[in-house]
Amino acid sequence: MADTKPQPIVIKKIKKISGGGHGAAWKIAYADFVTAMMAFFLLMWLLGSTTKAQLQGIAEYFQNPEKVSLEGGSGAGSATSVIQGGGTDLTRTVGQVRNGATPGKTVAPNATQVRDEQVDKQNLEALKKALESQIEANPQLSAFRSQLLIDITREGLRIQVVDSDKRPMFALGGADLEAYARTIFQDIAPTLNQLPNHISITGHTDALSYQNQGKGYSNYNLSADRANVVRQVLVQSGLDEFKVLRVVGMGSAAPFDLHNPDSSLNRRVSIVVLSKQAYARIVSDQGAEQTASTAAQVRPQIQAPAGLPVAGGH
Repeated sequence: MADTKPQPIVIKKIKKISGGGHGAAWKIAYADFVTAMMAFFLLMWLLGSTTKAQLQGIAEYFQNPEKVSLEGGSGAGSATSVIQGGGTDLTRTVGQVRNGATPGKTVAPNATQVRDEQVDKQNLEALKKALESQIEANPQLSAFRSQLLIDITREGLRIQVVDSDKRPMFALGGADLEAYARTIFQDIAPTLNQLPNHISITGHTDALSYQNQGKGYSNYNLSADRANVVRQVLVQSGLDEFKVLRVVGMGSAAPFDLHNPDSSLNRRVSIVVLSKQAYARIVSDQGAEQTASTAAQVRPQIQAPAGLPVAGGH
C-alpha cells in the first residue's frame, strides 16, 4: 500500500474593494451639493422677487413673532385686515394701522400724499409772493405795510393785520372796521380766493378788559365779533363763503407781544390759508376742539349793556 501524505489545504483570501471606481458614496455627496445649490438659487430668486415690505415683515417676524402677530404694522399687512393688528398683505408699506392707533392715521405717507403736500406747499408759497407783490404795487396797501405780517406756519399761510397806537383797525371797544382796514381786507379777498384751500380767521385783543370780570360781554366776545366782521368783508369782496372753515375769538389768550400784554400789536386779526394737511387735522379733531372752544367759535348774541364803562377791550 503506497504511503500517501496528506495534501496541505491552501486558503486564498481575495481582498475585494467595494465598488472600486464605480462605488455609490460619491453620489451621496453630489446629491447634497446639488440640493445646496438648488436651495441657494431658490433663495436668490426669492430675494430678487420680494418687495421691501415683505423683507421687513419677514425680518420682524423672526426678530419678534409675537409683536408682528399682535400689533401688526408695516410688516403684518394690517391695512387690508378688518381686524386691526393682522392681515395677509405684506406688500403694503403705508396705511398700516397698529392696535390702539387712531383709525385713518397712517404709519407713513405714500408717494401720492407726499406729492400733494409738496404741491400744496408750493401753492402757499406762490400765494405769499402774490400777496407781497400786491401790497408793494397797491398804494392803499403799501401805506399800511408795517401792519401787515405775512409768513408760513405749520398751519399754512398766515396773514396778520395788527393794530397801531395811532391807527387802530376797530373803534375802541367795538367791532366796527375803520375805513382803511376795510380796504385792506377788500383788496386781499380776491387773491385769497385763488386757491381752493380753506381759511381760518382768528381775532385777538390786548389784555385790557371790561369791568365785569368776564361775566358779561368780554374780550372773547369782542375778538369773535371782530373776526366775524372780517369774514363778512372777505366774503362780500370775493372770497367763497364755503372756504371759511372756522371763525375764532381768542381774546387776549395768545398775545403777539408776550412781554407787553397791553401792546397794540396784540390787537390783531389773523387769517390763515390752511394747508390741506392742517385742514384734515382740524376736521378730524373737531370733536375734541369743539368742546374746548365752543364759546370762542360761536358768534355771541349778547351786547354790552348801555352805559357799561369801556375801560379796555381794545
